[in-house]
Amino acid sequence: MVQRHIGDRVLRYAGEGTAQVVAGLRDAAPSGLGWLPDGRLLVVGMKTRAVYRQDAAGDLVVHADLAGIARGMTNDMIVAADGTAYVGDTGLPNFRQPGERQTGQIFAIAVDGQARSVADDLALPNGMILSPDGETLIVAESAAHRLTAFRVRPNGTLTDRRKFAELPPPASGAEPVHPDGICLDAEGAVWVADINNRELIRVKEGGRTLTSISCDPLIPIACVLGGPDRRTLYICMSEHTDIFRLGTVPVSQVMSVGVDVPGAGLP
Repeated sequence: MVQRHIGDRVLRYAGEGTAQVVAGLRDAAPSGLGWLPDGRLLVVGMKTRAVYRQDAAGDLVVHADLAGIARGMTNDMIVAADGTAYVGDTGLPNFRQPGERQTGQIFAIAVDGQARSVADDLALPNGMILSPDGETLIVAESAAHRLTAFRVRPNGTLTDRRKFAELPPPASGAEPVHPDGICLDAEGAVWVADINNRELIRVKEGGRTLTSISCDPLIPIACVLGGPDRRTLYICMSEHTDIFRLGTVPVSQVMSVGVDVPGAGLP
């Protein structure tokens, strides 16, 4: 039986159609997930512009308050092996609130919750991944239709910014690629959830598309390679992205498809 849930919660799935509520974040719009080295869950609150940490009792407490330094809603997150959490500041005003999109940035949050900006001048930073050696971070710049890579320094700073891949429209007359969630495979290619064209594309560095998976009529939001051998591509998909209707009724689902090349790096 497929279970239906309303938002503002973190769910754990184990097996077909079973789900456990791990944590609730009422009116916070939970987004990026990650884990500290000791296994404690971290959750980004988009609207509250904060990162929360699950304590021993299962409650969520503030791990890092970004409200004073974030220009817009916080969104996706990747947590390095040493517990440094990288969180994207989209520069977008809160859902249903007036305001212009500002320049996005990435924060590095230490295990003790101290936060600092380590990358700026980004066009709506979204999904992020780390290479297996932890030395490269790739971020989807949704509003610029590209993937951008940084070198991760030992102190957590991001340097040596470079273009990993431009993402042009997949065909003449098609919408520009809007990269949302991304994940990395063992051949160094990146799976990209493209909201505009309702498909997943696998791209290599430089931007060449190797393959694509249509999700139409649903919209892919995020993706990750998991399963026992990391050859299962899990895709979170939604019926729509209308912010005025999201959260009122369940519109999303997680689907899976087998792939040949296993996942690599984080997540």
